[in-house]
Amino acid sequence: MTTPPPPTTSRTFGVEEELLLVGGVSGAPTPAGEQVVALAPGDTVEHEFKKEQAETGSEPCRSADELVGQLRELRAVAARAADRSGVRIAALATSPLRVRPTATPDERYRRMHDRFGVIADRQLTCGQHVHVGIESRAEGVGVLDRIGPWLPVILALSANSPFWQGVDTGYASFRTVLWGMWPSALPTAPFGDESTYDTAVSELIESGAALDDGMVYFDARLSASYPTVEIRVADVCTDVADAVAIAVLCRALVDTAARQWRDGEQPLPMRPELRRAAVWRAARYGLTEELLDPRTRRPVPAADAVSGLLEQLDGALTRSGDRERAHHEVARLLRTGNGAEHQRRADAEGGLTAVVRDAVRRTVAGAVSNG
Repeated sequence: MTTPPPPTTSRTFGVEEELLLVGGVSGAPTPAGEQVVALAPGDTVEHEFKKEQAETGSEPCRSADELVGQLRELRAVAARAADRSGVRIAALATSPLRVRPTATPDERYRRMHDRFGVIADRQLTCGQHVHVGIESRAEGVGVLDRIGPWLPVILALSANSPFWQGVDTGYASFRTVLWGMWPSALPTAPFGDESTYDTAVSELIESGAALDDGMVYFDARLSASYPTVEIRVADVCTDVADAVAIAVLCRALVDTAARQWRDGEQPLPMRPELRRAAVWRAARYGLTEELLDPRTRRPVPAADAVSGLLEQLDGALTRSGDRERAHHEVARLLRTGNGAEHQRRADAEGGLTAVVRDAVRRTVAGAVSNG
C-alpha cells in the first residue's frame, strides 16, 4: 500500500458566493444577471442558474486576511456592475420577497429545466461554496468520508434564509430545503476509495438524477475543475466576516480530516439517514435550538455542538493561525445570531423590504475596489 503524502499545514482555500440581484427601490429580485456579468471586468462575475443572481469566486488564498480582502473587492466589483445595470447585490440565500425566477438562457440550464421541471423552476437559492486544497484525490475521498457528520454545524452557523415567497418559513435555512429537492443533493456514506467515489458519481449520472458531474450536489464533493474538496452546505452569508469564519472552519475541517485519514482513524459512525436528520435540524433551527452532536448522535444545545466542532478543529486552527479568529467569530455568532436571526430582527423593525435594504447595505459594507 502506498503511503499517503503528508498533509499541508497551510492549505489554500477559496470561496464562491452566489448573490441575489434586487431592484434598488422595491428590493424584489430582478432578472439582470446577463447585464451585470457583461459589465463586470474580466471573469470576476459569472452568470448563474437564474437571471436574478450572479456568482463571484475568489482566487486560492493562504490566509484569512487575504480572503477578507478578496471577498470585499469581489463584492465591490459586482456592486459596481449591478449599479450600472440599475440593480443592487444582496447576499441573501433566498429572496424574502415574492418572485417568479427567470431561467438564464443557457443550453445546459434549459436541459435541467426540461428534466427536473418544477424543482428547477423554484431554484432561486444562493449558497457559499468553500474550496479547500488537497494533495491528491485519494486524500480528498478520505476527507469526504470524515467531514460529513460535522457539516450540519457549519450549516447552522451560516443559516441565512428564513423567508421565502413573502413568508417566514419557520426555518433558519429554507435554502437547504429547496436545494434538497434536487435528487442529487444529499449526504453521502463513506466511499472508502477513489474508485468507489467515481462509481457512485457515474451511476448517479447514469440514473438520470444528474445531467453531469457538475450536478453532483453532494454536501461536499471532489471539485470537477480544481484539486479541491468543495464544501457546499453553507448559505451565502451577508457579512464578509461570517463568510470568512465559515471558510476558516471548513479549511480546518479538511485539514483535520486529512490527518485522520493519514493516521488511519476511521470515520465517525453516522449513517446517511441520520446525517440527513442532522441537516434538517440545522436548517430548521440554526443556532436557536438543539443540534445533533456527531460524536454521540444525540441532540445537544447548539452552543455545545459548536464547541465540539471547535474542539475537534483546535489543532488545525492553531497550525493555520486562525484559532483566535475562529473563536472570536463563533462567539459573536452565538451571541448576536446568524444571518437568519438578523433577518428576522430587521423584519420585526421594518418588514421584508427592510430586510432586503439591510442586506444590500451589509453586503457591501467595507467593500473595496481597484476601480
